[in-house]
Amino acid sequence: MKAKDRRLQELRDTITELSPTDAYELQQNGAILIDVRDNDEVAQGSPIGALRLGRSFLELKIEEQIPDTDQTLLVMCAGGMRSLFAADGLQRMGYSDVRSVAGGFSRWKTEAQPFEVPRMLDATARERYARHLSMPDVGEKGQLKLMDSKVLLIGAGGLGSPSAYYLAAAGVGTLGIIDDDVVDRSNLQRQILHTEARIGMPKVESARIALEELNPDVTIVAHQTRIDSSNVEALFSDYDVIVDGSDNLPTRYLINDACVKLKKPNVHAAVYRFEGQITVFWPDHQGDVRGSCYRCMFPEPPPPELAPSCAEAGVLGVMPGIFGLLQAVETIKILLGIGTPLVGRMLHYDALSGEFMEMRARANPDCRHCSDGATFPGYEDYAQVCSSSPPAAGK
Repeated sequence: MKAKDRRLQELRDTITELSPTDAYELQQNGAILIDVRDNDEVAQGSPIGALRLGRSFLELKIEEQIPDTDQTLLVMCAGGMRSLFAADGLQRMGYSDVRSVAGGFSRWKTEAQPFEVPRMLDATARERYARHLSMPDVGEKGQLKLMDSKVLLIGAGGLGSPSAYYLAAAGVGTLGIIDDDVVDRSNLQRQILHTEARIGMPKVESARIALEELNPDVTIVAHQTRIDSSNVEALFSDYDVIVDGSDNLPTRYLINDACVKLKKPNVHAAVYRFEGQITVFWPDHQGDVRGSCYRCMFPEPPPPELAPSCAEAGVLGVMPGIFGLLQAVETIKILLGIGTPLVGRMLHYDALSGEFMEMRARANPDCRHCSDGATFPGYEDYAQVCSSSPPAAGK
């Protein structure tokens, strides 16, 4: 008898084998079915609800996926041999109830047990997103979710540039960008989507060129327009998350009001000289903290004489980069449904002192836009508060 055959016989003496029919019944009662075949095999079909962990990484990843060592595990391969070796490895790691599916996926199909042809990343995507795939909080399922997501960025300026770059790099499937401006040389100190060669080009077109060069699989939808009450709902309706990188107060109020009405998360940030802040305005967030909206903090715009001159205020070029990246992080958390988004909280950073500070962003129980039972009062097209050129945060 060959060494391989002897070893298989030893494994069959110590590991329980069961039929696909019995395995399916156990799976329906809470056991976890693990498909240890390679990706190219799984792509041809896999049992519905199976945990797909290739044999090569099984021992490395199993504890992240199944920390309970008393959980019943059913291991399946193509024909029933690799699953025995895999089951032995799991037993050695301390899993107390591990069984092998006799005959593997071939017999599973013969016995007419349910299976699906799962949607999977191709080889190029696996290479590009390899660092995401190794994270249990993202993995292939999360990466596919990102690829199906749609995010709208308001502004292709200081905040929108880093947000767009990293959301495109992360593989968010569709990025919409709204901006009606053109690239100016003064933008290049902080708006990293644009280049000297593209001065005078519409910012949305410059952004499209940069992002498609970074990740050609992401769909860039350019909206070269200014949002107002007549188009905001049509522009927002198709997107999952709105990223507010706007550069003026009237636009921020309009974004807020539309997000409240459409129940969209509004990832908001603003910067000023050496300071910045970020929060997620999302009254409809289902979590421990009741979300607020922009009007909970600032019910109405200030009078023009109290608003700083946007041209004169200035901003350190890297500050929008910091907060644009944080906006991308919050957006990805929302899309994947992981972590705790900055709902009901505002993060403030002072670069000169090097200090972060978290503040509560409480919901106003009397807010006429987002309080319980409030009826949407309609949009208000405010006059531009800042009389000078747009502030540094967006443009």
